[in-house]
Amino acid sequence: MIHTDELDTDTVLDDALAYAEDEAIDAVCVASTAGETGAKAAERFGEDLVVVGHAYGYDEDNEQELGDEHIETIEAAGGEVFTGPMVFSNLGSAIAKKEGFSAHELVADVLRLFGQGTKVAVECPLMACDAGLLDAGDRVLSIAGTGEGADTILVVEAANSRNFFDSRILEVVAKPADAENLVWW
Repeated sequence: MIHTDELDTDTVLDDALAYAEDEAIDAVCVASTAGETGAKAAERFGEDLVVVGHAYGYDEDNEQELGDEHIETIEAAGGEVFTGPMVFSNLGSAIAKKEGFSAHELVADVLRLFGQGTKVAVECPLMACDAGLLDAGDRVLSIAGTGEGADTILVVEAANSRNFFDSRILEVVAKPADAENLVWW
C-alpha cells in the first residue's frame, strides 16, 4: 500500500494511472467537489472516467460547487459527470433491510476509521452505479480525498446503493497512514 501522507493530488493521480495500466479495471471513479481533481483525472483517464460531485444545494441552496470549466474539461476528455445525493445520507433503507434498524451514519462513521477518503471512495461508485454510469459488478478504481484533493485509491466492486452489502473493497492501493491525516468529520 502506498502511504499518501506526503503526496500531492497529482502524484496520487499518477500512482492511480500506473495502477490502472497494470491491473484489470473496468472504470475509474473520482470524487471532486469543485472539479479541479476531476479535471486533472480527466487528463489521465479520459473516457474511462466518472467524476462524482455533490448535489445541487449541498453547500448553499440551489448552487452547484462543481465549476462549469471543469465539467467542460472532463466531458471534452470523454469522461462523465454525476452530481447527486450522497449515498450514506440515504443508506438507511439498506441497513434497515439487513439489520432491522436505520442508522446510515454508522456505515459512514465506520469507514471514516480508515480515513475520510476511504468513506468517499466507497460511496462514489455506489452513486455512479445508481446513476447508470457504472455497472454493478464493475471493478472500479475509486479515487477520493480528505477535504481537498486526492489521497485515497481503492479498488471497489461496484453495486447499487440499495444493494450496498454487495459492494466490496477489493484492494487498498493508497491512503493516508498517519493518524493526524485520518480526519474525523
